[in-house]
Amino acid sequence: MDRAQKAESIEQLKSVFADAGAVVVTHNLGLTVVEMEDLRGRLRKEGAAFKVVKNRLALKALGVEEGSEYHSLFKGPVGIAYAADPVTAAKVTAEFAKGNDKFNILGGFMGDKVLDAKGVEALSKLPSLDQLRGKLIGLLQAPATKVAGVLQAPAGQLARVFNAYATKDAA
Repeated sequence: MDRAQKAESIEQLKSVFADAGAVVVTHNLGLTVVEMEDLRGRLRKEGAAFKVVKNRLALKALGVEEGSEYHSLFKGPVGIAYAADPVTAAKVTAEFAKGNDKFNILGGFMGDKVLDAKGVEALSKLPSLDQLRGKLIGLLQAPATKVAGVLQAPAGQLARVFNAYATKDAA
């Protein structure tokens, strides 16, 4: 890889790190091509991605100093999973790691906060952004439906009274 390619790779990683809600750092040594494609397919289906990175280039893209917490993540053959939603990449990689012994989650980071493997696991148990949106909409709609029911009740009672008088007069 020449200098121009390295510079381009660093710029791509900078944009990935800037746009990602969270980045999960993994060891994937020993995975077959089929297993890697399975992982990538699962991530793609959820709107996330997986990329094998060179440690030195990733650290340069992060712009961190020697000996920082990031350096403990980027050792050995490393791949990163990332998505705009902070929870998605963590959920899919944690699920994949449970079924595959060769795939290990080292940790991750969200912005300036570095997470260990337990932090990524805790992040994976949170509801996704879409699930939170659904709950919020449900909470907002519930009072509106109750208000509509309360407002309709007097009108319905009034209609029944008018109907009773009309049938009484007709008889």
